[in-house]
Amino acid sequence: MTLPASIENLLKKHNVSYCLATLTPSTTAKKHETNVRSIQQSAHEQSARAHLLQNADREKLLAITPSQTIIDLEAVKTTLGTTYTPVVGEALQNFLANLGLKAMAAMPRLGNLPTIVDPLLLKSKRLLIDVGEDNQHIVIDGKSFEKLLESTTVNTISIPLSKLNQAVPSKLDTAQISKSVELFTELRIKQRLEETLELPALPITAQKIIKLRVNPNADVCDLCSIIELDPSLAAQVISWASSPYYSAPGTIKSIHDAIVRVLGFDMVLNLALGLALGNTLKLPEHRPDGYLPYWEQAVYVATCTEAIISCMPRECRPSYGCSYLSGLLHNFGYLITSEVFSNQFKTICQHVDASPHSSPLEIERHIIGVTRNQLASWLMRFWHMPEEVCVALRHQNETEFDKEFSEYSALLYITKKLLNEKGIRTCVSNEPIPESLFARFQLNPEEAREAIDIMLESSDLLESMAQQMQS
Repeated sequence: MTLPASIENLLKKHNVSYCLATLTPSTTAKKHETNVRSIQQSAHEQSARAHLLQNADREKLLAITPSQTIIDLEAVKTTLGTTYTPVVGEALQNFLANLGLKAMAAMPRLGNLPTIVDPLLLKSKRLLIDVGEDNQHIVIDGKSFEKLLESTTVNTISIPLSKLNQAVPSKLDTAQISKSVELFTELRIKQRLEETLELPALPITAQKIIKLRVNPNADVCDLCSIIELDPSLAAQVISWASSPYYSAPGTIKSIHDAIVRVLGFDMVLNLALGLALGNTLKLPEHRPDGYLPYWEQAVYVATCTEAIISCMPRECRPSYGCSYLSGLLHNFGYLITSEVFSNQFKTICQHVDASPHSSPLEIERHIIGVTRNQLASWLMRFWHMPEEVCVALRHQNETEFDKEFSEYSALLYITKKLLNEKGIRTCVSNEPIPESLFARFQLNPEEAREAIDIMLESSDLLESMAQQMQS
């Protein structure tokens, strides 16, 4: 590893001794360059992370926090008296290119930027300064780091992740949601939470489909009669079946054709239900940088969930129908959050941009006190959706959850993690997938990854299908 000149010059200027190291996430070290040591972070060390921010006048600010925290943008505003938001996308890439960097490095005064540093970093004997690339770090002692803090502001601007990612029992969801609604919205407080939220009732089409799901005598004609009463939904189902992704021969002329010739009863039933629910809430104007639009993400997770199930032995497979529906609705809480907490939603997106290493759920817990998964699961139960789906949505980020229907939440977690590995960001942490989850489904990790690769070869078609779902 060779240090970029912009970083090396700073270290020389302040006469700071350092060494280079790769911070390994597990006990299994990978192969690295000969001039770089491989280390694991100890209790006496802090890893520092950089955040590039800017104010309304486009004046840049470098904020440096411990890695196991999220940056608190409100604290930055309080300290400096100015609102700062994350620099993302093309603007960030242009700035980095000027410094000869691929990612922002946690080096105070880098590029002569005004800098604010969290004091937690000053309590360590040794610091690992993230240079923003492949877990590469500069290792310096605490006193050397203090040399770099000339003309910087030191103040508390972060919140430890340990305070935000503690598991909350599902039985407390209603109380937490009620408290958050009361604190953060202007809706009048009513006796019943479902009235307080003022969310739309379960669509008539969805009500009919749910009844059909539990009817053992339901047939194709019953499903056709429900979908055909909703012209928009009917058009979307036919468009889905007509997609080149399914390569159906001839023209799909009716819902009956879509079910019998292409998609099958369960697929259409769950697709129609997911569409009916997803279209009850409007898509938000804001979303964090780097995340796919709502329906695109929904399609990727739903189809890849099915692909992974196909890699499992038959006796280990969860229900295709409930798994697909859970995948399609996995991010439904995102829509609820933007609807109920509209005043806080933009702030949540900005914090996600500022702390991309953390899960958006941790940000939501910090800003509004509840997560999208709690909101989605609560509403699904209120709408009398299948319990498998309620559990999957609520616990999809919890690898230790092992109660009834936990196979659906575990499957969602695996799917989202594998998509993250391929650069498709979902609302999940950066931790590796526990081997126990693969073992639970007798799932070969490489076969699962190969199934994802095959699905992603059809990314253009999947994106096209997602566009049809929001039309």
